[in-house]
Amino acid sequence: MQIIDNKFDDRLNAKTFIALGSFDGLHLGHMCLIDRCMELAKQMKGLSMVYTFRNHPLTIINPEAAPKLILDNLTKMEMLESIGIDILCLVDFNEEVRHMSAEDFITHLLSKYNMGGVVVGFNYRFGYRNQGNVELLQKLSKKHGFSVTVINPLEYDMELVSSSRIRKLAEDGKISEANRMLFKPFRLRGKVITGKQLGRKLGYPTANILVDDKFVIPKPGVYYSNVRYRGSVYLGMTNIGYNPTVECTNRINIETYIFDFNEVIYGEELEVFFIERIRDEIKFSSLEELIGQMKKDDNYVKGKKIEVF
Repeated sequence: MQIIDNKFDDRLNAKTFIALGSFDGLHLGHMCLIDRCMELAKQMKGLSMVYTFRNHPLTIINPEAAPKLILDNLTKMEMLESIGIDILCLVDFNEEVRHMSAEDFITHLLSKYNMGGVVVGFNYRFGYRNQGNVELLQKLSKKHGFSVTVINPLEYDMELVSSSRIRKLAEDGKISEANRMLFKPFRLRGKVITGKQLGRKLGYPTANILVDDKFVIPKPGVYYSNVRYRGSVYLGMTNIGYNPTVECTNRINIETYIFDFNEVIYGEELEVFFIERIRDEIKFSSLEELIGQMKKDDNYVKGKKIEVF
């Protein structure tokens, strides 16, 4: 997969068929759109491209209203490469892009990327102040000679599949339901930091990861998780919360006990996939009661299988 950005100055020779959108989370609705783009490129003997922004537009337009992100850009790149996208165009949304008119945006795609067609969602908006929509795209396609494919909304359980819905489910702890709408299970990526090693004292040494607060953090509680480290995947038991029994803190912690794993990995990167929420975080009356519950959680997770490959 070729990755290009704002600094790309060459014109592509082959026709490109471009999937346009924010693609936060890469949910099943996004995947329908991207799959159609790849099919179209293959039919027309061109190249498939995903064109998206490195940062959410609201971080420039109205930072206070910018939503928490579901997916980091590195993971997005890896996932798109895994499905066979030819080109990922990852652009910084800045003031210049913000003030580009809808038609200028389309002529920019035509001139720089030799665009033969676009694939968009039914509610796609583009250009300054979101002045462009599907109707305008269709008018511009006749004027400039490119195809427009519009993907109908995808529903799950009688509601629209959307990033905002998935974000809300994760924040409410309904991670299994959120995962049913995602291409891959919800995950967080971060470096392992030194904690207070309380888990080690309880017989469950944990890897604590530091996650940027611009990302969605699932509701505090205990989760059955899968953990990827250096290409290998392990069963995990992840606690998100404030350690109320041992040491109640103001900072939320994300700590994972990794089964059948005993390496020292401080400073290294982990991916934690959240598969199922087991229970709330509870303030126990004693350490013995906490350890007893952790053993129950341990036995529950041991009965599970690795789901991430």
